[in-house]
Amino acid sequence: MDKTQLIDQTAVFIKSKLTGEGSGHDWWHIYRVWKNAIHIAEFEQADLFVVELAALLHDIADWKFHDGNEDIGPQQAREWLEGLGVDEKVIGHVCTIIQDISFKGAGVATNMKTIEGMIVQDADRLDAMGAIGISRAFAYGGSKGREMYNPELKPEQHDSFEQYKNSQGTSINHFYEKLLLLKELMNTVTAREIANKRHKVMEDYLQEFFKEWEGKD
Repeated sequence: MDKTQLIDQTAVFIKSKLTGEGSGHDWWHIYRVWKNAIHIAEFEQADLFVVELAALLHDIADWKFHDGNEDIGPQQAREWLEGLGVDEKVIGHVCTIIQDISFKGAGVATNMKTIEGMIVQDADRLDAMGAIGISRAFAYGGSKGREMYNPELKPEQHDSFEQYKNSQGTSINHFYEKLLLLKELMNTVTAREIANKRHKVMEDYLQEFFKEWEGKD
């Protein structure tokens, strides 16, 4: 099986697994990350095969929906890729990217080791920004039964992954705990340029949100 067939088969597999998921981590999130990653990779010296596989498989089993288990995603990705007969070096690289891709709190470093990982991480973070990022924040918050906003609950800057995983903050707080921080965490020049625009969209949205909250429209 050639690389194109492996990518296509992986896309079909992930689409069947995640279609209809309602928290913003569905097939279309994967699709957007995949396409963003390909776009960013056009400007970098990277192994596109690794980039595409990691983008497609990065949320195969997100820790957020598996009791905080950080290992289940890489494990399931490995099982899938081994079943396709993918080279072990590629499998190891893809699984390391999946292991390291997540934002883990404002005070926690999440540095990628390879350009392929940087590209996929940037693509994933871009999908948490802008108009789509706003939509996904509320979809996820609703799926977890969280309040949209409560001015009595202040945002937290989490100093450990455990603190971040156990956070029960509101959807609006999530902007200050993660989404507005992403612009400065982009790895590549291409992603930074895209992030600047999407960051402004979120800032404008929040300005309008708080005006309406106080009845100042």
